[in-house]
Amino acid sequence: MPEQQKEEFFYPNAHYRGNFTPENLAFNANLQEFAQRVSLLCGLETAGKIPPGDAYKQIKTLWHDLKESKKNLIDRTSESEEG
Repeated sequence: MPEQQKEEFFYPNAHYRGNFTPENLAFNANLQEFAQRVSLLCGLETAGKIPPGDAYKQIKTLWHDLKESKKNLIDRTSESEEG
């Protein structure tokens, strides 16, 4: 299987159809990556490849990163539009 097909299989990417701004597009990409990585971690934990505590810690870190992304991309944009 060619490398690009592997990438598309393991990391599918939906096209963004929301209100387009660079910030919204960047946050959407971060959100999709979060969902993909959480799904992978859940599969690894379910298969017994990583302990539940490790999966939880990694997901918690990913969640923190996503919250920071929202704060920097979405919340900051909303504040500048209001002010």
